[in-house]
Amino acid sequence: MLKMMLACCKVYISESRNRSALEAIERAAKLFPEAAVLNKFEDEIYNRVGYTVVSRLAQKSPSNSCPLRSAVLAMVKAAFDVIDLESHSGSHPRLGVVDHICFHPLGQTSLDQVAAIARSLAVDIGSGLQVPAFLYGAAHEDGKALDSIRRDLGYFKPNASGNLWIGGPNSQFLPLKPDEGPPRAAQGKGVIVIGATQWVDNYNVPVYSSDIATIRRMAKRVSGRRGGLPSVQAMALTHGDGIIEVACNLLDPSKVGANDVQLEVERLAREEGLSVGKGYFTDFSLEDIIKRYMSLDSPP
Repeated sequence: MLKMMLACCKVYISESRNRSALEAIERAAKLFPEAAVLNKFEDEIYNRVGYTVVSRLAQKSPSNSCPLRSAVLAMVKAAFDVIDLESHSGSHPRLGVVDHICFHPLGQTSLDQVAAIARSLAVDIGSGLQVPAFLYGAAHEDGKALDSIRRDLGYFKPNASGNLWIGGPNSQFLPLKPDEGPPRAAQGKGVIVIGATQWVDNYNVPVYSSDIATIRRMAKRVSGRRGGLPSVQAMALTHGDGIIEVACNLLDPSKVGANDVQLEVERLAREEGLSVGKGYFTDFSLEDIIKRYMSLDSPP
């Protein structure tokens, strides 16, 4: 049993094609060596990158002096400096330049502790950087769900032909009041969603088809919200010519894991006469993240 207090933050940024932009973000993270970037997952078709950052937590340290929070805030500032949402395009939905940040407790850290860090970061971004910030999960006073906020903000609706998301929001008006920051989307930056939850796995399954309507029906049948696999959220995203992915969040991977998703997508695809490829994770498992952190020559 790991007795160390650790926290993990996953940072999803709407860019993967601009090398210099990613390098600037990564330089910002390195300004805080107490926090380690343990994974970077890039997808040029989605035009999205995900970073996994981990650090120790001091038992009685206030959330606003946490090295993890400081590193992530530096990455956010760098992303805002080098990426313009108005110039962005990709086949993955997004609400902002820094689209999504989620904190996860590791080791002996509690969910409440990482929720406090998430709320502190939201104040910095919302009030300090004037980008609307929405909280979810344990960071939200009512435990609001991520997918609920996304639906309210129109996240799942492409705004261009070919099932693409291009440019910033059609209107700066926000149908939902942010938890921190101004009531309108920031020009060129959009909005940001920040949460705190237990560990989530991301697993995508490629289906060899160009029929987005059919794959959307399949994704709905996979999703727990529509009576599919419990604790699974799924959506259909185009991923190049002739491939559409069933992209899944596994909210309780110890109970419903990637193999369950893979088998269900294969079953549904057979009903439609379609072929399916082997799915893939976009990050290491919780256990591997901890092992990788502990195996650093000198853990920060």
